[in-house]
Amino acid sequence: MKRMVFSALSGALFGAGLLVSGMVDTVKVQGWLDVFGAWDPTLAFVMGGAILPMAIAWQVAERRKTAVLGTPIPDRLPQKLDRNLILGSVLFGAGWGLVGLCPGPAFAAAFLNGASGLVFLVAMLAAMVATPALRRALTPKGDTAWTSAR
Repeated sequence: MKRMVFSALSGALFGAGLLVSGMVDTVKVQGWLDVFGAWDPTLAFVMGGAILPMAIAWQVAERRKTAVLGTPIPDRLPQKLDRNLILGSVLFGAGWGLVGLCPGPAFAAAFLNGASGLVFLVAMLAAMVATPALRRALTPKGDTAWTSAR
């Protein structure tokens, strides 16, 4: 029960941050991404507001074996720059730049932006569900780089 309450509070805080910062406003996000045009640097404060506390949280987590709720903190995964990361980053960035939404704000936009927000959310979720099967179908025999689980 404690975990559910903490999850609900964390989600509410995250959602409130998205709304207050303007991250669900596609025009504002596209303005942030339009570095060579009408650039809107205000979302840099959103990034800074996320990076600073997360950097502190990582430092604290490095010294702990269990989380505040008692669950074990898993070891860090090795950092590796592979084609999954590069291709995923390119696709994510293209979608974010074209639409102005990433997964978190897409859920909020589905309810705030009417039918177009809902269509985007459904298409995004369908792509996320279809990706593993598509990856398996396109992977040459013996090549595990595309299909390895993380």
